[in-house]
Amino acid sequence: MREVFRNWTEHIETFVLEVIFEERGGFAASITRTGLLWLSKLFTAIVKLRWFLYDKRIIRDYTLGIQVITVGNLTVGGTGKTPVVEKFARELQDAGRKVAILSRGYRSKPPPLHKRIVNKLLFRTESVPPRIVSDGKSLLLDSETAGDEPYMLASNLKDVVVLVDKDRVKAGRFAIERFGCDTLLLDDGYQYWKLAGRRRDIVLIDRQQPFGNEYMLPRGTLREPEEHLSRADTIFITKSDGNTAELRARIARLNPDAGIIECVHHPMYLEDLFTGRQIDLDHLKGRRVASLSGIAQPESFEQSLVKQGADLVYSKRFADHHRFSQQEVLNAINRSKKRQAEVVITTQKDAVRFPKIDRRDLPIYFMRVEIRILRGADDFRDCVRRICFR
Repeated sequence: MREVFRNWTEHIETFVLEVIFEERGGFAASITRTGLLWLSKLFTAIVKLRWFLYDKRIIRDYTLGIQVITVGNLTVGGTGKTPVVEKFARELQDAGRKVAILSRGYRSKPPPLHKRIVNKLLFRTESVPPRIVSDGKSLLLDSETAGDEPYMLASNLKDVVVLVDKDRVKAGRFAIERFGCDTLLLDDGYQYWKLAGRRRDIVLIDRQQPFGNEYMLPRGTLREPEEHLSRADTIFITKSDGNTAELRARIARLNPDAGIIECVHHPMYLEDLFTGRQIDLDHLKGRRVASLSGIAQPESFEQSLVKQGADLVYSKRFADHHRFSQQEVLNAINRSKKRQAEVVITTQKDAVRFPKIDRRDLPIYFMRVEIRILRGADDFRDCVRRICFR
């Protein structure tokens, strides 16, 4: 039943995205776009009102007395946020900070329904502790319970605390009291205004789709009006190719004071999903490769395989955050074999959602990537220095 519901919601999500980006024509799509446009006007008014209420302190925010860094987007999905969060956490930890990453755990498995109802009825929500994905020593939850990004961050950052809770004020208190953390890093926290204090806001902008299709949700992919970029202290242009003069000029008009950093997601190596064996990227050169992904912008991933010299003979895309079934993986392997693929490649984010499979007719690897700064390295070092040595 759960899988049927998941497939239904993914089908609806795919339809809406095709309508939003005008990839689907016809009368029904046109009517849907008109309806979404009116809803986006309402959503814009709500967002502006909510920010006004927080800005004027009519809605209460909280300070925990320690450094708070948010890493987030103006748009939904696809900017490559997780590797940037990882880079900041690693740099801050290496500089002597005790870091906790706080995530809301998007699409993580919720507690059983009866527990949620009892906790609500007995007003226990505040007393239920956050989920500890990592205590800075051990990985304690699986990807389904923790969520894709928190699990991936905890896997890559062995000495960093990772917590999941929608209430990140509560999670922050827990990180301070339980683990002695002095720096909170909010994954996808730019719109989380409830936690204030000594705060630095870092925003990611995808060079390929910097402001989505320029519409607010749900007609577009903007979470906030573009003028709200003025709150950012530092702006990352991700997936940069160096040809960003026009985008930088637009950013400067919206926020002339923020430091601008340009970066790319740099492939490092391939790792076998099931054995953990790592091999060099040269393994892709001249090979017939199949790709399998469930991310927001699969095109960037597929292009990176081609850039490494692979002959991409087959690609299978699923909705973002799709949790693969064994049959789906086996079907992809069978189709890859028909195209004479020699290997299947996926992303690390997808790898955490793979099931165990009965047979492995083709090797399956994920591509490990990290952030490489192309321009603005001084701004990045200055940002880290300001956080560590205020």
